[in-house]
Amino acid sequence: MARSQYLTAPVKTDKMPPGIPYIVGNEAAERFSYYGVNGILVMFMTTYLMNAQGQLDVMSETEANGWYHTFVTAVYGLPLLGAVLADAVLGKYRTVFWLSIVYCLGHFTLALNDTRMGLMIGLGLIALGAGGIKPCVSANVGDQFGPQNQSLLQRAYTWFYFSINIGSVFATILIPWFLHEKGFGPKWAFGVPGIAMLIATIVFFLGRRKFVHVPPAGLGPFFAQFRERENLKSIFNLLIPVPFVAMFWALWQQNFSSWVKQAEKLDRNMFGREWLPEQIQTVNPGFVLLMLPLFSYVIYPLLGKVWRLTPLRKIGIGLFTNALAFGIVALIQQKLDAGARPHVGSQILAFLVLTAGEVMVSVTHLELAYAQAPRKLKSLVMCTYLGAIALGNVFTAQVNFYLEKTGRTQITASYFWFFVKVMLVTAVLWLLISPFYRGKSYLQEETDSKPA
Repeated sequence: MARSQYLTAPVKTDKMPPGIPYIVGNEAAERFSYYGVNGILVMFMTTYLMNAQGQLDVMSETEANGWYHTFVTAVYGLPLLGAVLADAVLGKYRTVFWLSIVYCLGHFTLALNDTRMGLMIGLGLIALGAGGIKPCVSANVGDQFGPQNQSLLQRAYTWFYFSINIGSVFATILIPWFLHEKGFGPKWAFGVPGIAMLIATIVFFLGRRKFVHVPPAGLGPFFAQFRERENLKSIFNLLIPVPFVAMFWALWQQNFSSWVKQAEKLDRNMFGREWLPEQIQTVNPGFVLLMLPLFSYVIYPLLGKVWRLTPLRKIGIGLFTNALAFGIVALIQQKLDAGARPHVGSQILAFLVLTAGEVMVSVTHLELAYAQAPRKLKSLVMCTYLGAIALGNVFTAQVNFYLEKTGRTQITASYFWFFVKVMLVTAVLWLLISPFYRGKSYLQEETDSKPA
């Protein structure tokens, strides 16, 4: 039987590549599956976790936060493995496809076993699947573009990020309902995201003949590229923003942990109903959907007329914005610590500010990491973006494990003020160091050929 052939380089065109809709559709379903689980983990661990005898075996706030951020660390640390598989051994398409199956198995393990053992195995499989495909999917977006349509790359990444938040919106509304609603519970709350991940895998498979499949370099040639001075220089340059962006993620990721536990104590009555604590997160992807076109088509062009708004300056503004968001949450917590019960609207304001920082830091860093990675190392170098998220969560996990060890199992205002101070120091250091950053863009070369 003849071997199927795929495009191995972008076709010359000034239009959007034909594979982008499949990537965007896959990403929306995959993000629904991930954020569906991600958004309920802390509440599950502090409320529903069982032992082998069917009795409750729940964790404290700080213990659950620590293990949640450890899971996220694994999700964003394992992309290094996926990147080597994609760039050197299997190629991006096969790496994404096979690890997506592992991802599905993780969801269904959580659905079938609500003990600590089931939690460990299920989250381990999800971390391997989700982490392994992360550098491949985002780098696969950039692989579809050549010099003639590179002007559309930022727009494609905007739509890519848009799809992430579409999936997140629906997941953060629906999955908490499944978790808490009588007659459903953890099995449904983890099983429905598993079905979404299965759909994501099918969509990706259907787009296989539309994608550009950049062939893997092979292990020998792959590692030989690290002896090239220009490649090493590019990688070193892309490592410079990592510790600064890592601290951004150390704060941002807590909207799924400490912010959820804070929301549990707030007055959540809005629009004639009381919302679940996990559902408040929905405003983040909702705000992202509004802010992405607003920043891309209005705010950035207007600022660009009076001030040269470089990617590095966007990141700097976003770091300070993140500190402001946590300052708002710290003030809310002070009121809670004093016995008051503030309305959740004040936390939604913090989400608004947090999202503005996210749009400036996350989208910008994602595009920077892809564009300035050497052509044959795209998936691997995307790990600089993902590794920043992992490092940030390492920091947050260790803070929470330290608090647990010292007996401080409840989150207070001092916890949030600590992160505000760390973020402000990080932002000031970025202002001092970023002017020395130098980088060079590398996009895939075009071809006139069509798939055989």
